[in-house]
Amino acid sequence: MQKVFKARNYTLPLGEKTYVMGILNVTPDSFSDGGKWFNIDSAVEHALQMQNDGADIIDIGAQSTRPGYTKISAEEEENRLIPFLKAVRKAVSVPISIDTFYPSVAEKSLEYGADIINDVTGYVDEEMYKISAKSDCGCIIMHDKADGIKEFFESVIEKCDKYGIARERVCLDPGIGFNKTHSMNLEILRECGKYRVDECAILIGASRKRVIGAACGNPPFDQRLAGTIAAHTLSIASGADIIRVHDVAESVQATKVADSIVRGYNGQDCY
Repeated sequence: MQKVFKARNYTLPLGEKTYVMGILNVTPDSFSDGGKWFNIDSAVEHALQMQNDGADIIDIGAQSTRPGYTKISAEEEENRLIPFLKAVRKAVSVPISIDTFYPSVAEKSLEYGADIINDVTGYVDEEMYKISAKSDCGCIIMHDKADGIKEFFESVIEKCDKYGIARERVCLDPGIGFNKTHSMNLEILRECGKYRVDECAILIGASRKRVIGAACGNPPFDQRLAGTIAAHTLSIASGADIIRVHDVAESVQATKVADSIVRGYNGQDCY
């Protein structure tokens, strides 16, 4: 029986292709593109462009989680996020993920059409499990510690079982750049498949991050596309199902080539 990742009315079969999640930061301070889409019209335009470029999921974040970020309150995050979510939901047809660690923001986002909750703190607040259990949303649960990735994921699955969240709704993220050393980030990219638990989807998000910069001379964030593609391509070979990216068009092209090599040629013969 084929494994899938389910998020409300969307079903993404696993193993056939790599899914590209496009990043839409509606923040003034995100590490790479803070302030760039901090306007509803420009955010909607960018979301549509990412969809047209082949994004399978749009991930909206209203709070930066870059190193040293200043946390905003749940109320402020909700007030910032919801107008963007409403507008983007009307514009795009692909699943929408919400990047939040606040249960109240997650709950409100689901009311306004979000399909996936993406929590970088790994559902540390168990209210997230309760809210997700009441919905049929997808759940992206990230590891943000220095070690114990597989053990953490196994504990996550146990809690999902406890709260009645089907495993096909769970996507696990090893957390590139979150409390990890450079060597550990590289190991995750090289061997992410070994962290898979019960065939749940695996997401890798290395786009423009410090691990990319450190490996290639620390160019500016927006000049790390080639390095990002290299890292994500190797993670695809290792077993990643979803990659989270800033540069959608280029990443879609790269994943198509990687999938042809890793998962089997799916184009047309040409001589």
